[in-house]
This record gives sequence, C-alpha cells and structure tokens, in this order.
Amino acid sequence: MITRRSLLATGGVLAATGALSSAAPVATAAEPEAGLPTGNPLVEQRADPFITPPADGMYYLTGSVPEYDRVVIRGASTLDGLSAARERTIWRRPASGRMGGYIWAPELHRIDGKWYVYFAAGDKDEPFRIRTYVLESPNADPREGGWVLRGQMVTAWDTFTLDATTFAHRGKRYFLWAQSEPGIATNTNLYIAEMASPLALKTAPVRIATPTLPWEVQGFKVNEGPAVLVRNGRVFVTFSASATDARYCMGLLTADENANLLDARSWTKSPNPVFATHVPTSQYGPGHNSFTTVGSTDVLVYHARDYRDITGDPLFDPNRHTRVQKLHWNADGTPSFGVPVGRGGPIVRLSPVDAPSLVVRHYEYRLRVDGNVRDLGDSQFRFVPGLLGAGTVAVQSVNFPDRYVRVDGDVIRIDPFEDTDAYGRAASFVRVPGLADRGAVSLRVGADTYLAHDNGRVVLSRPGSDRDARRRATFRLE
Repeated sequence: MITRRSLLATGGVLAATGALSSAAPVATAAEPEAGLPTGNPLVEQRADPFITPPADGMYYLTGSVPEYDRVVIRGASTLDGLSAARERTIWRRPASGRMGGYIWAPELHRIDGKWYVYFAAGDKDEPFRIRTYVLESPNADPREGGWVLRGQMVTAWDTFTLDATTFAHRGKRYFLWAQSEPGIATNTNLYIAEMASPLALKTAPVRIATPTLPWEVQGFKVNEGPAVLVRNGRVFVTFSASATDARYCMGLLTADENANLLDARSWTKSPNPVFATHVPTSQYGPGHNSFTTVGSTDVLVYHARDYRDITGDPLFDPNRHTRVQKLHWNADGTPSFGVPVGRGGPIVRLSPVDAPSLVVRHYEYRLRVDGNVRDLGDSQFRFVPGLLGAGTVAVQSVNFPDRYVRVDGDVIRIDPFEDTDAYGRAASFVRVPGLADRGAVSLRVGADTYLAHDNGRVVLSRPGSDRDARRRATFRLE
C-alpha cells in the first residue's frame, strides 16, 4: 500500500491513496525556468562532469567513466536532454604502454573553430603516472570521429598532472591545472599559465593555490579540478579539495578582472569551503565542478554520491553522479552555491509580488521574508503532491527535505514530517494562479485564507477583493 510516508520519501513522485482521500492527488510541480533541468541526478555514474556552454544550440557532456578507460561525449539541445542522450566514445586508451592506465577528467573546449579535449592519463604499467594530454577535432560536432591525439601538454615538471581547463580573458588564453610540484609536500597545487596555442604554454607556471587549510588536507593534501567563471568584475575559480570520499569539497579563489592573473598575489582564497557534504539531503563529497549557462542563468555542474560509507578505495566506487543546479549570486556579486540538493524535481524560490527584491526563507524553522539571503538553501523549496488528496500541494524544504511548510496556529513553520492526519491538514495547500498576477502563484488554506507577506513575516490572510492584500498573497517563482 502506498502511504503518505512513501509519497514524501519519493519527493512527491508517487500518487497517494489511502487514509486522507481515495482520490490520487495531483502532482503539482513548479514550472522550471526554460532549459533548466527538472530533476537530479542528471546522469548517473559520470564523475568529474564537464558540460560545455551552448554551442550552435547544443550542450555537450563529458566526464570520467567508472572503468577509467575511454573518453565519451553526449550531446543534446537542452540540459535535461543529456540524461537520455546517446553517448559516443571518441577515444579509447591503448592496450599497453603510455596512456594505457587510468583515464580521468576529460574537458571539452571549442577554440578557434576546433574542438579540444584535455584529459589525464596514466601508463599501463604505472597507472598513477598521470599526465595531461590533448585530443583535437576539426569537426563541428564533437561526437563525430576524426579525433587526433596531439600529445602531452608539457609543463615545467614531469610530475603528476591532471584536471586541466582553459579560458580566455581580455584577449589572452590561459591554462589552469593541478600538479605535484617537486619540493612541496602536497599531493597537488593549482597553477596557471598563458597559452601560446591550444597545444602549448607560453609562460612559466604560476602557483596560485596550495592546500593548507584544514578542509583541504583531509586524507590527502589536494587542490584540484579548477573551473572558471568571470562575472561581476571578478574572475572566480572554484576547485576541489581533500580525499574523494565524503570529505571532498569545493573552495573558491577570486581575482579582480583587471588584475594580472599570472601574479599569485592577485588571487585570494576564501577561508571556508563554498560547497560541501550536506547530510540532510544525502549528498556526499560534492566537487570537481564545471559551469554552463541557460540563457542568462549560470548553472553549476558537479558530482556527488548518495551515501557516505564506501567499501574499499573511494576512487573505484562508481556512484559519483553528475548533478546540476542553478547558481545564484549574492548582493555583493559573489557566487552563492547553497547546498548540494537531493534527488527530486525542480527547485524554486518564492518572491512576494509586493516586495520583488525579497524571498521567502526559513530561519530557525519559521518562515519569513528577507533580502540577500546568503544561506541560499534556506530560501529554496520544492512543490510536491499534497497530503489531502486531489488538488493539494506540499511545500518541501530543499536543505531540510524531511521538513514541510506547515501552519501551526498563527505561525508558519517548516516542521519534520509526521504521518498523521493532523500534520497532513496543516501541511497541505491548494495552489492557484496568483491573486494579483496569474503568472505567479497563491497558496490557499481552507476556503478563503492564503499565505501572505506582511512586513517581513509570512502570515495567514483573507485578502478578499482588496488589491494590496491580494498582492501580498501572491508569489512569483524564481
């Protein structure tokens, strides 16, 4: 029998029958922004994911496969479409010798009319003798054949090298990668150099990050997996740190967009990780990210596991899945990552029509309306099927998915799920077109009462025909 508990455990995917109603509730979901994925994970068992910015109307995804033996690419006109897109193998490791070992973390870049894949490879007899190599294709579609191995990307030292990326900024192209430098007691540091061509460096490497902080040295002393985003007058570089289990996390480097990027003094490391394991959403070890865009919206791409405990070496646990979620921005122009979201459908923020610069959030589990919410997860929700049968919805917290918006007398809270009729009545709403804007939403409680904004609070209101009251009871979805 499908119970209310099983309904909520699936994030609202199931239709409930049983105690509260013999009719199946309608699965009312938020309308996602056009082109944003409607669920997570996007692709299972693809680690170190890299999704290109849209190229001629297409997105392309590559990443590490669990066998570590080949480079694969899939393409689709939408991010959602990548989930079921056919995957092509464009290169496979040789049976022996150089590059016959582990194949890791390919990245796909379009440069001067050609496609390039930068990837890390070990040797057959020394699989951890990892170096960075590059493939080239003249074809418009990178899934086609014709890829040519152009050899190793040569750096200052012939040492463990991986996770290369490239970006253009102010007329120059840069190479950014992780490497073990002789004489430094770390596993990998981050380096940057200007490129002479897509196949060679022009300048000596500059070390811009070394793992020294406590969250960077758990298990291994690692800075790796850099990804670049130029926004709001700054160059942001995310990177991953520590061992590849639940301790894996993401840090952030920042430089002014006018600074000399080849001067290590231009870069500042944030003191704390910006993205890390979040137990309530069952997402462990998020990292090795990239960025793409949907229109003007920035999208974070990363991998994570659904569980903490791993048998054996985490490197050979196959279940690092590709995930995507909208990247938000703080009022000061810095990126806001939130938490790695759990499995489920689209995520929204609710902004009251009478205060469009503010959003609904929970604070100490009570709902209120604030601006510049830096704890992004506090302001993110999912609409899932409600608990009172057909036509109702429940509003699930994203960062505490066991909690749902609930009316408790005059207080609106997010409370832990209880499998009772009383909880079901208090945590179910009728979602209707917005009272003041039919492109928005209003949430009705009972016959004529709605959730509404009132001077920073979320309250119950009977707006009737009053224009201002109807605006306060209408919320736009971000």
